[in-house]
Amino acid sequence: MRIVVIGSFILSIAAAYYIYVPLPSTISEPWKLMFMDAILRGIMQLSFLAHDLGLSRPFDLMRYAASWDVIRGPISNPKIRVTDTSFSGVLAQVFEPTSTNRQQRLKRGVVYFHGGGWTLGSGKMQTYFLQCRTMAEELDAVVISIEYRLAPEARFPDQYNDALSASKHILTAEVLGRYSIDPERVAVSGDSAGANLAAAVVQQMALDDSISIKFKVQALLYPVLQALDFNTPSYQQNGNIPILHRPLMVRFWLEYLNGDPKLVPSLLANNHTALNLGQEIAAAKAKINWTQLLPVAVQKNYKPVVPLQGDPKLVEMLPALLDVRASPLLAEQEVLKGVPPAYILTCEHDVLRDEGWMYGRRLEEAGVPVTIDHYEDGFHGCTSFAFGPFRFSVGLRSFGNYIHWLLKNL
Repeated sequence: MRIVVIGSFILSIAAAYYIYVPLPSTISEPWKLMFMDAILRGIMQLSFLAHDLGLSRPFDLMRYAASWDVIRGPISNPKIRVTDTSFSGVLAQVFEPTSTNRQQRLKRGVVYFHGGGWTLGSGKMQTYFLQCRTMAEELDAVVISIEYRLAPEARFPDQYNDALSASKHILTAEVLGRYSIDPERVAVSGDSAGANLAAAVVQQMALDDSISIKFKVQALLYPVLQALDFNTPSYQQNGNIPILHRPLMVRFWLEYLNGDPKLVPSLLANNHTALNLGQEIAAAKAKINWTQLLPVAVQKNYKPVVPLQGDPKLVEMLPALLDVRASPLLAEQEVLKGVPPAYILTCEHDVLRDEGWMYGRRLEEAGVPVTIDHYEDGFHGCTSFAFGPFRFSVGLRSFGNYIHWLLKNL
């Protein structure tokens, strides 16, 4: 009996040690976040361990765990009809309000791309499914959730191509007419990697004069927009904050761009953008110069990390680091002038915070109306936690404000 008590005590201490992560006092519901992060971190570490032992690919175990949250089959309710379909061969779910508004026959439309580092996730996961169904109901809109392909089966630019081809197919008179969507009231939206795809798609559409129907607005939730600087103030400040740790974001980028996971330390050190790497790198970095693009209050006391000597082979191995389709923050100003008004949701405790702020600033400089919706107690992915078993107050607030903006601007 004594051995059992001692063993239980030791295990309790070990569990508490693993769960506890020092968090800022300003973050939303820190103990709940610690517990949730411990579960996700444990699964991710086991997934990487299995890969290191040669038993699986890097994210396989995480993908398997996520599959348990997938809703099997389209589940409609009295207010929203849900159907599976495809657009240009890209799978999707369509959420349609069943009620008829007599004063306005045509409805809003929203094309949505889920997050997950281009590697994980699905629009059929409980959180995304409930989010899209709720959006359809509260906006009285047809919401189309795109199931773009994921790494490692698909690599850049496959995810981007899926997002673009599906969007172009949806924005045709035939498809919009089929779902009674107003062609002048269609939004594109997404979170994290999905917001990356949404931003890249609207930039491409701005360049394509053959597309007669275009998105009216873009709504980007904590978007990932560049891979040239992993030492922005928000990366330095929030590198160990759940649920998106700094090394994990680099792993996602390498998975997307088909890079070797062993390159993580080099990218974290910004060795791919050192001063000795030439004018092309320098020109690209000028577009993400946070010392010019971020408010002083956001920069705090952080300093740029710019190595004198880097590895030129990094860009040779990962040429997509400089591809605007992967990093929309690198777009030319003339392209940005043609994109629709933007809503950008950012969170104080998120490594990607500064990318949203910088993109907003660049869009404003191009004359594009921008709304930055910032949450001092927010963390990466918080809006998804307006749904499912782990609900956070900041998730409910951010989702409500996101819906309010779409109601007002779409």
